[in-house]
Amino acid sequence: MVEIINTTKIEQAKKLIKNSKQPIMLQAQNYEFNRKILEYGKFQVLLNPKQLNHILAKTAAKNNVSVGFDLSELPTDKKEKAQFISKLIEAIKTCRKSKTQIKLLNSKDKKDAFSFLISLGASTSQAKQAIS
Repeated sequence: MVEIINTTKIEQAKKLIKNSKQPIMLQAQNYEFNRKILEYGKFQVLLNPKQLNHILAKTAAKNNVSVGFDLSELPTDKKEKAQFISKLIEAIKTCRKSKTQIKLLNSKDKKDAFSFLISLGASTSQAKQAIS
């Protein structure tokens, strides 16, 4: 079982991370929150960051935090779906350059998820790690 933390307060998030006994996924918030919580580390996955740049990616890699993307949040509107996939492509490139692990959540089929990541520009090793 994985605990998902969704709070906008840094200190509350740190306290919940410290008191948790199981693996933790933290819902990304604004840029400032994400930067501070990644510097703190001590959790496994940052979910759906909207503004992922090389600074956040390097900090995540340094603290062994993966960047996660939840496919259940894939929009149904064509324009919104295109924007989501565009941001996913950018994040994959940024994570590949900074050697940050990625995780793909709620994919129905591992083989399809692997192919999806490869088509978006992920390396083979990145795609294997993301679906495991």
